[in-house]
Amino acid sequence: MLDMNELKRNVSSKLSLSRQTDELDEKTADIVVPAGRSAPKSRQLASIGPSIHFKGELTGEEGLMIDGSIEGTIDLKENELIVGPNGNIKADVFAKTIKVDGKLIGELHGTDKVHISKTGEVTGNIFSPRVVIEDGARFKGSIDMTGKLSGSTRPTESKDKQLKSV
Repeated sequence: MLDMNELKRNVSSKLSLSRQTDELDEKTADIVVPAGRSAPKSRQLASIGPSIHFKGELTGEEGLMIDGSIEGTIDLKENELIVGPNGNIKADVFAKTIKVDGKLIGELHGTDKVHISKTGEVTGNIFSPRVVIEDGARFKGSIDMTGKLSGSTRPTESKDKQLKSV
């Protein structure tokens, strides 16, 4: 038999614990990181919504979730890119991890991993040491998991090399 008083005490204690954890998080937000160590990166991503359409070179120093349409180049250095289910990308992409839930046409250069989900569609070549293609995903292109720089230099790097050789 269910005791309502016991149930109320149980819920009350869990809520109290949750509030204490929130207060602890607020207090620890200003922790000083010792010299030589870096603060942990936040998992929060910047986002581009479904009504946004962008053409050109998109660069950033943080992770990004795209549900809009992008045409050009995306360079997120050592960060994460997620192409949402409504995302429509026509670009060469450079990021640490790339996850595609929508549609992407272009080269994918993932320094850590490229993941195409069951709703994802990719047309283009993948350069990454780890590749995941879920059952149901659509992919047309080639995969290079060797880690060689030959196909994975960023556009600015290849232009610099061309200028130096002239």
